[in-house]
Amino acid sequence: MKHFKMAVYKRLIIGAVFSIFLLPSPAWAEERLSVVAGIANMRSGPGTEDSVLWQVEQYHPFIVIEKKGNWYKVKDYENDVAWLHNSLLGKVDSVITIKDKSNVRSKPDVKSNILFTVDKGVPFKVLEKKVNWIKIQHADGDVGWIHNTLVW
Repeated sequence: MKHFKMAVYKRLIIGAVFSIFLLPSPAWAEERLSVVAGIANMRSGPGTEDSVLWQVEQYHPFIVIEKKGNWYKVKDYENDVAWLHNSLLGKVDSVITIKDKSNVRSKPDVKSNILFTVDKGVPFKVLEKKVNWIKIQHADGDVGWIHNTLVW
């Protein structure tokens, strides 16, 4: 009976290790990068000859879905996909607003003063986190706190 248990245990270990290499990467393993340039052209393919689909501003976050040379195919919070040159991206912790109107406050508390309100799709650099609140900074320098349910 002892040998039977050991054989089952070994099969479970081997199966678990084997599945790590065969299964697609889990969401938590995806590489998340942000735009470090002031403005970045989102292109239809991995080259400057490919058309510009739209532009994004500094701190716009993306998930990398493919790499081709010096180009990254990326996906944003709305699942839009395009290509960016790697020189435009960096490992900057950032978020983007996902609600039509999001209040940015003076402190991490719903009772604190509203400093400003932003529309959906505004990116911010993350400065600090406290429980469900994120201290953010816009590319223009504005700083405040936003609740984590309002961003991606």
